Amino acid sequence: MSNGGPYVLGIDCGTQSLRAVIVDMQGKLLASASREYPIEYPQVAWAEQNAYDWWDAAKTVIPQALAEAGISANDIAGVSVDGTSCTVVVTTRNGEPLRPVILWMDQRAHEEADEVTATKHPRLKYVSWAESPEWMIPKAMWLRRNQPEIYEQADLIIEGTDWLMYRLTGEWAASLNNTTCKWNYASVDGGWPTGLLQQLDFSELVEKWPHIVLPMGEQAGELTKVAAEELGLRPGIPVAQGGIDAYAAMLGLAVVHPGRLALVMGTSTCPLALMSEGIFESRLWGPYPDALLPGTWVLEGGQTATGAIVTWLADNFGYREEYEADEQGCSRFEVLDEKAAAVPPGAEGLVLLDYWQGNRTPLRDPLARGVIWGLSLRHGIGHLLRAVYEGTAMGCRHILEDMAAAGFDTESIYACGGGTRSELWLQIHADVCQKPIMLTEEPEATALGTAVCAAAGAGLYSDVVEASEQMVTVTREIEPDESKTEIYDKIFDRYVRTYPALVDLMHESAADTEL
Repeated sequence: MSNGGPYVLGIDCGTQSLRAVIVDMQGKLLASASREYPIEYPQVAWAEQNAYDWWDAAKTVIPQALAEAGISANDIAGVSVDGTSCTVVVTTRNGEPLRPVILWMDQRAHEEADEVTATKHPRLKYVSWAESPEWMIPKAMWLRRNQPEIYEQADLIIEGTDWLMYRLTGEWAASLNNTTCKWNYASVDGGWPTGLLQQLDFSELVEKWPHIVLPMGEQAGELTKVAAEELGLRPGIPVAQGGIDAYAAMLGLAVVHPGRLALVMGTSTCPLALMSEGIFESRLWGPYPDALLPGTWVLEGGQTATGAIVTWLADNFGYREEYEADEQGCSRFEVLDEKAAAVPPGAEGLVLLDYWQGNRTPLRDPLARGVIWGLSLRHGIGHLLRAVYEGTAMGCRHILEDMAAAGFDTESIYACGGGTRSELWLQIHADVCQKPIMLTEEPEATALGTAVCAAAGAGLYSDVVEASEQMVTVTREIEPDESKTEIYDKIFDRYVRTYPALVDLMHESAADTEL
């Protein structure tokens, strides 16, 4: 049972759904409600969404969460919001979007990203000298080049979280977390990337960004009367700046001390290492100064598609398992997991590259494509799912080995996200990466981390570190099975060697689909 108020509200705007959670000051989740919304894929490697779907979802799920918790709107002491990144909203100053949202996973701006990388501007040292097509500057460049009328009409080109914060407070402010990780902002190096933009002949972009930049957990404003009426809340509630969902999860996993690593397993997977000093020798994203906490650095890896591949497999090939699940009164994923668990490590010869939407890190190749090889008529859907689990774990290990080569070697992993619902997938990650995996009492770490921001912003704790330490509890540890080390070392070697063998064919295929 909860120890009573005050309570805070965390809003987690994910790729496929928006979730609202109500949390007490001990980190106990009283209620959670979510609503799904669609993703559109207008072309290969493009991904778009309707921003109003987020707000409509919020209007539905927040009253549901209040009702489930059995509390009134007057009991909510603080609010914050997190979201995917870099999910770009092109909007007027009064918050009217001018086109569909360009989602974080969208790879259309790969040529523009190459142009940014080609500048070799010193600011790029904070992103390991390579710009991603997922990020703000390449996407804005693509917009100016391909949709100039919309670009000219736009007062603001911002993050989805910025748009939601505006809907909550009526104020435009950017998150230091987002701008540092996705907009080439660097607090230790003058802030905005004006020199880089000047070299790209794109200096005017700064005028389309909010002029206020706030760290996670700092109060950004108060809930407006209009927003309060629409969401079923009371006006005047302090609204704290949020940030990227994966970084909110770091707070929800108590990864607030240098040396710890968060593994956020959702539609995509993000390993995030918190460090006391910047490491500049990796092929990952960062090191990002002050992105999570003042005086710290974050090195970020990313797998573009992990949970999304599991869903893809189930949606396209799991009809029999869906029928069996209905018969047994359980989830189709439970049936699929049972079949995958019956397959021995190595999936009887299958190797899978998890590049369904390109490779974020460490290859940083948006034109990479997914691969399954070694197939025979013996292989069934259990083999395929085991190959997905193992291939995505291999992708995680690839990132961790890059971190270790650069100078960061974590002793344990703090995991959260939808992927942690599969005990099999977690164990495979532990076995493949040869690291113990720590799990917390509250599995919804992203939403809990956003609640941590809300608690700090409302002054209920002195800062997000204290809030995280008081609201997060580690409950168990999954140890790697050393008997599987030899087989997974062998598969990892094949995994790493597959990309160089096929990269030219991947790029030819990507060119044929006119990315």
